Amino acid sequence: MVASLGRRGRTQETTSADRQNPDLDSEALLALPLPELVQKLRSGEVSPEAALFTYVGKAWEVNKGTNCVTSYLADCETQLCQAPRQGLLYGVPVSLKECFSYKGQNSTLGLSLNVGATAECDSVVVQVLKLQGAVPFVHTNVPQSMFSYDCSNPLFGQTLNPRESSKSPGGSSGGEGALIGSGGSPLGLGTDIGGSIRFPSAFCGICGLKPTGHRLSKNGVKGCVYGQVAVQLSVGPIARDVESLALCLRALLCEDMFRLDPTVPPLPFREEVYKSTRPLRVGYYETDNYTRPSPAMKRALLETKQSLEAAGHTLVPFLPSNIPYALETLCAGGLFSDGGHSFLQNFKGDFVDPCLGDLILILKLPQWLKGLLAFLLKPVFPRVAAFLSSMRPRSARELWELQHKIEEYQNSVIAEWRALNLDVLLTPILGPALDLNAAGRATGAISYTVLYNCLNFPAGVVPVTTVTTEDEAQMEHYQGYFGDIWDKVLQKALKNSVGLPVAVQCVALPWQEELCLRFMREVERLMTPEKQPS
Repeated sequence: MVASLGRRGRTQETTSADRQNPDLDSEALLALPLPELVQKLRSGEVSPEAALFTYVGKAWEVNKGTNCVTSYLADCETQLCQAPRQGLLYGVPVSLKECFSYKGQNSTLGLSLNVGATAECDSVVVQVLKLQGAVPFVHTNVPQSMFSYDCSNPLFGQTLNPRESSKSPGGSSGGEGALIGSGGSPLGLGTDIGGSIRFPSAFCGICGLKPTGHRLSKNGVKGCVYGQVAVQLSVGPIARDVESLALCLRALLCEDMFRLDPTVPPLPFREEVYKSTRPLRVGYYETDNYTRPSPAMKRALLETKQSLEAAGHTLVPFLPSNIPYALETLCAGGLFSDGGHSFLQNFKGDFVDPCLGDLILILKLPQWLKGLLAFLLKPVFPRVAAFLSSMRPRSARELWELQHKIEEYQNSVIAEWRALNLDVLLTPILGPALDLNAAGRATGAISYTVLYNCLNFPAGVVPVTTVTTEDEAQMEHYQGYFGDIWDKVLQKALKNSVGLPVAVQCVALPWQEELCLRFMREVERLMTPEKQPS
């Protein structure tokens, strides 16, 4: 793959692109914000060939340092000629997380059993991207099985953070995070079931949105477990700025998607909500009391809160109730309601990547031993014990009970939210980027993200600051709330991070993606004014 990407990237970039735009400055093209690139493509000022081969060249360049690309989608060159000019994404090169089925390509998920199983057709969102004129051009790397917020697998190796090679790019959309974060793609698609869009966006200093579970089609998205619906998977965009995310959602929420996948609610993008300037009533919390925020996380949250207040928004303290119950009973129970049996089928005869930590080992334990370990660990490591207890097979009756508990929990949080008359919610997001291979041994740290998969609320991240030397010095005194193995790994993995990006998370109620994006745009405007259109 790398050789073919490099060969095409270098030869055709310097022929097709230069022939179409002889005065082309590739650096200037790569620096264009996506909305501006779209304008220039539609006006003919930049040709689709120039845009594609410039980005192919850049992707090749950054891939050498990050190992973020798994394959070059060779038919992108054919797609150039077929791209509908009236499409909202006409001529835009788009990268895809490897799990999005693409005709004639593998979606391995880093698992040997998927090698050679080429897709017979494009996933629905890929079809819609093409109908909107976009040109998908690469598949990007994922952690083995996609069940990690690191990014490594035995087939394609470890993806590195573009800002610091000793750090993770996040996962499971880690290849997307690294590629977009280093300028190798203007727009990408990822998936998120516990933070898999939000972690890479936060770790790599870019923006990402996890929509409500069924706002975008999941038809043709490959996974390693099917039928698990207690904790919702979402498809969503990743880009350098919020306006690019909005543009992607605008393009995808169209009649073509509603036609190709009638199970998706036919809700077009609500421009009036996104463009509104009315002051917002914003709930916020500094900590979820489960994962202690790093000094940089806390500062990022408080500085964003202060800027929002200064801009005329109302900030109201609000912490959803029963977060440990949501994480340990509802999320862990929902994700592993069969005791991990379906998940383990993917690893038969395969190597297990270190990024998964001890997950496979734990799932393989007989149920009686898991129960005994949970009992023995409860007095000293209550969180670990609670997760172990929840990762057990359930009868149909028990599964229905669990799913009912999730519904009750969603309703209770919505009632709390509405009692305070909130529009949106501001929360921390784990950061800065963790050391490589730490994620699999710091499971509890998904608390800030997976909560909103359990609730099925849209949530996005916006970078707002970077780690300072003072933040780093304060890390010497950092301790988790529980002092267990997860806290100890996190304490070490967050260090040596001066200059790395730190983000905040913006949340809205279900089906309110436009309001979530509007809030993200406001945070971006106040905290990173250099990203605003001139």
